[in-house]
Amino acid sequence: MTDGTTNGGPNGSANGQALLQVKDLKKHFHVGRGAMLKAVDGISLEIKKGETFGLVGESGCGKSTAGRTLIRLYEPSGGQIVYGGRDISQATGEEAHSLKRKMQMIFQDPQASLNPRMVVGDIVAEGIDIHGLADSTKERNDRVQELLETVGLNREHANRYPHEFSGGQRQRIGIARALAVDPDFIVADEPVSALDVSIQAQVINLMKKLQRERNLTYMFISHDLSVVKYISDRVGVMYLGVMVEMAPSDELYSNPVHPYTQALLSAVPVPDPDVENERERMVLEGDVPSPVNPPSGCRFRTRCPYATEACAHDEPVWREVSPEHWVAACHCID
Repeated sequence: MTDGTTNGGPNGSANGQALLQVKDLKKHFHVGRGAMLKAVDGISLEIKKGETFGLVGESGCGKSTAGRTLIRLYEPSGGQIVYGGRDISQATGEEAHSLKRKMQMIFQDPQASLNPRMVVGDIVAEGIDIHGLADSTKERNDRVQELLETVGLNREHANRYPHEFSGGQRQRIGIARALAVDPDFIVADEPVSALDVSIQAQVINLMKKLQRERNLTYMFISHDLSVVKYISDRVGVMYLGVMVEMAPSDELYSNPVHPYTQALLSAVPVPDPDVENERERMVLEGDVPSPVNPPSGCRFRTRCPYATEACAHDEPVWREVSPEHWVAACHCID
């Protein structure tokens, strides 16, 4: 992969109009004895039509839960989700059914997300059947075959089972399944992390091509910051259930402001060995605290090299430090 990302919608046709607006979104899970796991604890963001919004952070930060809650695979514990101008936070019945057609997901593990007892044609056609998008068996089968060819597979693959395919091919099947209902918005949850590096670029480039052709909007969730930089127009950084920084991709990677973002980016390898050997790494001490009992004040303070006593009771203020560059700002951020 080469770094061709610039601000303003290189992958799709982002035009500045919001498709999805999220305000103070929360998703908490009961974990026994009255305890509550605060997987997502009050994030706000906006995703524009035709863009790719990258969401990054360490494992357990809540990014996958956030994606699933946005498309209502999980019911939100609080906050507001506005999609296409409508508040869908509490959508039920026919409205919820209609939304599921517009919002789809590509899962991390293609082997686990595909039913091993179903042939590929039936897997891809699940959404077509559920939403009644084909008037005849012929129309259904033609649609499935067209989708398989769209993602780089063959028509004959419709009659095979998932175990007969490679990991990259299985992920293409997952992409075809997501496209089957003509969605506007797709959450891609670590879509290439289970694939060989040689295959990752093929799948990413396929997603970019489909985005251009179909004007799709993506939320791309990953812990691989190099992949996120390549595909994303804007990027949000999560830590322990909250958003700590959000900016256009080029801006975030060239000028990270939050100490956590700086630490994440300092761990990304640089191809030039001279630069790699000379640059300073920012190594965080300790482990990520439990989301069941997150630290008071600034959640990052237990690992932050700039933490003071005040950080235990002063919560960072979410503010714009430059155009479209937002950060959870504290005493160490001007």
